[in-house]
Amino acid sequence: MKKSILFLLTLLVCTIVYGQSEKDNSLTRPKVALVLGGGGAKGAATVGALKYVEKSGVPIDMIVGTSIGSIVGGMYSLGYRNEQLDSLFRTQQWINMFAGSLMGDSIVHVFRDNLGGEYHNVDFDSLPIPFRCVAVDINQMREVVLKQGDLAQAMRASMAIPVVFKPVKMDGMQLVDGGMLNNLPVDVARDMGADYVIAIDLTVNKHDDNSEDEDEMLSSVKNLNLLSLLSWTLQRPDQKKYQRNRKDADIYINPKLKGYGAQDFSKTKIIKMIALGEKAGKASLKSMKKLKKRLAK
Repeated sequence: MKKSILFLLTLLVCTIVYGQSEKDNSLTRPKVALVLGGGGAKGAATVGALKYVEKSGVPIDMIVGTSIGSIVGGMYSLGYRNEQLDSLFRTQQWINMFAGSLMGDSIVHVFRDNLGGEYHNVDFDSLPIPFRCVAVDINQMREVVLKQGDLAQAMRASMAIPVVFKPVKMDGMQLVDGGMLNNLPVDVARDMGADYVIAIDLTVNKHDDNSEDEDEMLSSVKNLNLLSLLSWTLQRPDQKKYQRNRKDADIYINPKLKGYGAQDFSKTKIIKMIALGEKAGKASLKSMKKLKKRLAK
C-alpha cells in the first residue's frame, strides 16, 4: 500500500515538473507563425497542406490569414483541425456558400454558427491561438490588419472579393479582400513577433510576370472606384510586397495548382485541390520536422 502511494506521489510530481517545463519551454522558445494566403476556391489546398503541418508536430503560436486564408486561419485559431476542415470543405452547403449563393452579410451568420457564436467582441490575441486577418479599406486604398472585434465579421471583410461580395462597413471604412494589397502576409506575422514562419501560398505563378493570377485579380476588381483601380493597376503594390513576403518565409509551401482558379468551387475540384495541398505539405514535412527539433533545443 505504501509503495503504491509512493509511486502515485512520484508520478504526480513528475507530471507537474514535466508540465511546468513544457510551459516554460513555450514561453522561452522561438515563436512560430502560420501564414495562410488568399486564393478563393484554392483554399482547399491549404486544408490539405495543414494535414502535414499537424503531422510535423511544430507548435503554432500565431496565425495570419488573407481572404480564404482568413477563413481557414480564423477557424484554425479556435481549434478546428485538418480533419474537421477537410470534412467541412467537402460539404455541398459550404461549397455553395463560397460559390456565391450567399452574397451579403448573411454569410456572417454561417460563420458564427461554425465558430460557435461566442466571438462577437473579442481581442484576437485572446483566442486559443492568436490571430490576425488582412483586409483593404477601398476608400483610401490601404491595408488594414484586423485584430479585435467580431471575428466572423473580420473574416467576412478579409474575403470580401469585389463584385462577388459587398464591402464590409467597419469604423468608417469600406473593407474588401485583403489580397489586393497583401496576399501572403508574412510581414504581419513578423510584426506579431514570429521568429519562424510557415507560409502556405496558393499563387500559381510566383514571379513578377504572374499573368494568370494577375488576370484573375483584375477580373475581380473591375467594378471598383475608377481612380482607385487605375492607381492599383499601375503600381501593383501587392506584387512588391508579395515578393518580399514570399522570400521571407522560413518554410514555404506552394501547392501546384496550375489549371485551378479562385472560382473553381465544385466538389470534384475541391477534392483534387485538397489532395494537391496534401502533396505539397508532405514535401515540406522533413523541413518542418527539422524546425521542431530546432525549437526543442
